[in-house]
Amino acid sequence: MFLETSQLAIEGTAVSEIVIIGDAQEGTTAFTALFGEPIAQVEIDPREQVVVLPYSSGTTGLPKGVMLTHHNLVSNLMQVEDALEVEDGEIVLAVLPFFHIYGMQVLMNEFLSRGSTIVTVPRFDLEQTLSIIQERKITRFFVVPPIVLALAKHPIIDQYDLSSLKQVFSGAAPLGAELGEEAAARIDCSVVQGFGMTELSPVSHISLEGRSKPGTVGLTAPNTEIRIVDPETGEDQDFDGIGELWIRGPQVMKGYLNNPSATEITIDPDGWLKTGDIGFIDSEGFVSIVDRLKELIKYKGFQVAPAELEALLLTHPAIADAAVIGVPDTEAGEIPRAYVVVRPGQEVSSVDITAFMEGQVAKYKVIHDVVFIDEVPKSASGKILRRMLRD
Repeated sequence: MFLETSQLAIEGTAVSEIVIIGDAQEGTTAFTALFGEPIAQVEIDPREQVVVLPYSSGTTGLPKGVMLTHHNLVSNLMQVEDALEVEDGEIVLAVLPFFHIYGMQVLMNEFLSRGSTIVTVPRFDLEQTLSIIQERKITRFFVVPPIVLALAKHPIIDQYDLSSLKQVFSGAAPLGAELGEEAAARIDCSVVQGFGMTELSPVSHISLEGRSKPGTVGLTAPNTEIRIVDPETGEDQDFDGIGELWIRGPQVMKGYLNNPSATEITIDPDGWLKTGDIGFIDSEGFVSIVDRLKELIKYKGFQVAPAELEALLLTHPAIADAAVIGVPDTEAGEIPRAYVVVRPGQEVSSVDITAFMEGQVAKYKVIHDVVFIDEVPKSASGKILRRMLRD
């Protein structure tokens, strides 16, 4: 389906061949034509040789090619093995794209390596998904926050038997504690989350079965070190101190493809990867992610995290979805603006939303600028595309 796009993309470049899955069309090579005699053994250096080249999601800028080695991927599968506690006979539903590191590693590679059944669909459709869970007795469902939102609020949920589910695991973007608990109560199933990024193969934090804390991304994965660093002073923070999350471990990427300057900015000489995410760790070891460093809104010197405000907005009964960005303001520097999707059959005004927020957050976080839209733009992995809202 992407042939025409690919043909346009290679115009004016040195690329001379397009390999296509399926029957060859004019000017293309069939994928099956690449098959040759089986090779008995190939010598590789697992720590140096790149096995996959996923691209960062590009929610705040252009995507970058992430060089992940054999050692990165296998290490990360082993790091999450005990935490996931995969049992014999598990049936997993895969609605996430396998070109995204979350779908490729956590769903495809991990569960195939454990001998589980994976039911795949070409794209997410809520009604089809619920039907598959009911009919195939799905035990694990790996999702992104917009799907948790549907599980919590969509009226069609009550029409299906979801009792086979033993865990819904959310990742790729922050999930508010209230939304996670609302979904868990509605479907009578554990709803937890973890943290990762393409550059981390992807998991650095994961919630354990029976040991999770709402609103957090869980505990640090085995063989992983973390630091919480004040982005302005460079000083390490103590428990509950907010700063940028730095990570070091066997899952840290080799670097960005053909981009040594970006690699140098992201990974320091001691091997610490700067995630660009702001968070904190509590005295029990649970980590919470506040928001992306680049997404923080600077209001009169105060820092406002869009994810915090989005989580609050989603608790309003008339709001189906929401996204928050900072917009320039002469007096304050930046002010928060909310893009809101209203639930069908409901009515809510910007004045109502402002009144709803008052008393629940600090005064400088209360949103007075509201724009109503039909749909919040999101990537295939469920992340809000704030740059599209800014545009």
